Amino acid sequence: MRLPKYEQAIIPERKITAYLLALHHRDGQSKAVFFMRFGFTLEHWPALAMALKRHAADHEVVATELTAFGTSYVVEGSLPAPDGRTPNIRVVWFVAAGEDIPVLATAYPLKGSRGD
Repeated sequence: MRLPKYEQAIIPERKITAYLLALHHRDGQSKAVFFMRFGFTLEHWPALAMALKRHAADHEVVATELTAFGTSYVVEGSLPAPDGRTPNIRVVWFVAAGEDIPVLATAYPLKGSRGD
């Protein structure tokens, strides 16, 4: 199963610029180092957003979790990077209760992913 309505998925700019590519964010720093190693940059943050949407289109949902607040969807697979490599990542999307459009929750490397 693909992420429901992946083509309409929402990726807030702040989720990328203030978290996934933020070298000074306490929880995002290691993610920023990882994504930047593959050519993603803060000044060209839309490239990461587009790659994450493509990731959702190209890969299957591997897990779901239903809560009182909504449903989380986990998608795993290779991510096309600006430097031509394809690291394996896990992306978590969330669809709030009563809504039907997924919103990016987080993304991070799968254990052992080097993207070579």
